[in-house]
Amino acid sequence: MTIAQTMTAARMHTVGGEMKIESLPMPTPGDMDVLVRVKACGIVPNLHNILANWPTWFPHMPQPPLPAVFGLDPAGEIAGLGKQVHGLKVGDRVYVNPGRSCGSCRHCRRGDSISCKHYAFQGYFGFSEHAMQTFADYPIGGLSEFMVAPASAIVKIPDNMDYGQAARLGYLGTAYSALKKVNAGPGDTILVNGGTGTLGIGAIIFGLAMNVKRLLITARNRKLLEEIKALAPSRIEIFSIEDGSVADWVMALTDGEGVDAFLDCNGPGAGHDTFRQGLLSMRRGGIAVDIGAIAGPVEIDVHRLMDRNQRLYGSAWLTTAEGQEMADMVEVGTVDLSIFETKSFPLADVNGAISGIEQRHGGFSNYVICP
Repeated sequence: MTIAQTMTAARMHTVGGEMKIESLPMPTPGDMDVLVRVKACGIVPNLHNILANWPTWFPHMPQPPLPAVFGLDPAGEIAGLGKQVHGLKVGDRVYVNPGRSCGSCRHCRRGDSISCKHYAFQGYFGFSEHAMQTFADYPIGGLSEFMVAPASAIVKIPDNMDYGQAARLGYLGTAYSALKKVNAGPGDTILVNGGTGTLGIGAIIFGLAMNVKRLLITARNRKLLEEIKALAPSRIEIFSIEDGSVADWVMALTDGEGVDAFLDCNGPGAGHDTFRQGLLSMRRGGIAVDIGAIAGPVEIDVHRLMDRNQRLYGSAWLTTAEGQEMADMVEVGTVDLSIFETKSFPLADVNGAISGIEQRHGGFSNYVICP
């Protein structure tokens, strides 16, 4: 594959400003890196507002130094290999896990890279001031024709997964990783708050694939809830939070015992009461996992959690191994991603795409940029 000396990318120069389409030098992979020709890059829901308000909303979570090439969820094909990369080849169809860590701290050495203090999302943000070194090592996100990533971040995708679907794997993987943390499987009943959104639908389709017996889904929009119910009418129950108490509804469906696990997929703007209702919906020994990043101090009865032997986790993103598991599930037909409605935009239309993403069909919509 012939590689040019320059590439086209979208760069943001000021906080919340429009991205400019520019020509940049072609990045060079290190010995343990791969060069990826980006075919599709997923757009984070509400990205325009997130980028514009980041310093106020998340002051403890740095963004890459401006001007910066953003783009969180890239998929494409390998265009070049570092000299110490084995097991991958030019032309392989791949998803790039954007999670970056230092690779050498005690957390990374024991396989817990997400706990690394340098952990950051390439093309998006870091989790502490230590992420700035990570941005320096991998400065180019997925809103570009090419990007460099560590070989350890690569997920090989099957022929029956298109690039637009692969560009959804980060958000799908956030839900999948949470399901694994609660050991979801046959016999389980799991409550999913915010089940019609980007994270919630991922929890549903992978919960079904993992043979969860029953999924109890809450959200506000009744029409979207009915579409969720239609995915598996005998295994999915739905409830609008406008219709009363989530906890009362759950207890009525579980003979007063409660659910085995509770996944909260509601985002930073959501109220706290639905989250607290989810905690009240768990059985003894139940597990709660927050993946939606509900914001602000939430009042929790910790004594009740202790007495009932319950657990509350925060779960951020997915590992590359989990990403590969999901791709393999799609390959063998355990998971069908055709329910997603992919809408693609060229890189030149990136600003219009980001501004219009709020007009979407709940979590069924899948917006991607195709450089």
